[in-house]
Amino acid sequence: MHRILRALFRTLLMIEIRKIVKRYGELEVLKGIDLDIVPSAVTSIVGPSGAGKTTLLQIIGTLMTPDGGTVSYDGNNVLTLSDRRQSAFRNREIGFVFQFHRLLPEFSLRENVAMPALIGGVSRQAAFERADRLIGRLGLAGRSSHRPTELSGGECQRAAVARALVNNPSVVLADEPTGSLDSGNRAELHRLFFELRDEMGATFVIVTHDENLAADSDRIVHMEDGRIGRLTVRNKNF
Repeated sequence: MHRILRALFRTLLMIEIRKIVKRYGELEVLKGIDLDIVPSAVTSIVGPSGAGKTTLLQIIGTLMTPDGGTVSYDGNNVLTLSDRRQSAFRNREIGFVFQFHRLLPEFSLRENVAMPALIGGVSRQAAFERADRLIGRLGLAGRSSHRPTELSGGECQRAAVARALVNNPSVVLADEPTGSLDSGNRAELHRLFFELRDEMGATFVIVTHDENLAADSDRIVHMEDGRIGRLTVRNKNF
């Protein structure tokens, strides 16, 4: 099973963020951020509210354009791509998990998970085969035909993780992914991130206020007032 899951996941890329600046009027939210995201690691970004964590994550994911700086995947600055090529890059290389699962209520769990692959032009058969493998791995096979309103909060978030992985991305970006969950489901999702790192070589970058998740991460980026204060490396393999 581990070999099959690893085969789904492409060789991961180093992500290099250099001199990122973001302003809203006179307010400078990011003040020259330099950061490397290493492959196959769980990296948490922590800091007080207003530190610029979510803004940085959105820029890494090409959902927001900075006022200065570069974001390079495998040496290629993705900020110079056209809107169309950025959209295609996002679909292919980046998976997103948000605080609220954002599953489409009119579709089944299986259809929701397969959706990014279908949007990316993968055949229906191949998209659903990918979705089924991930749904099985995440313990949701018995819920595959259910719609989001028929699922628990923890099941919806696991489905959101499967959806983020279905296109075999270079990185999964997660913004407070456990923020809406109870303690039991938070712990379960924590375990899942690290299991997927081990089994699939998955790279996660997670903005979180969850001290337990941050403490278990391979690398912890501490942000304050639009800057990186320090980087803590907990796992020397990364």
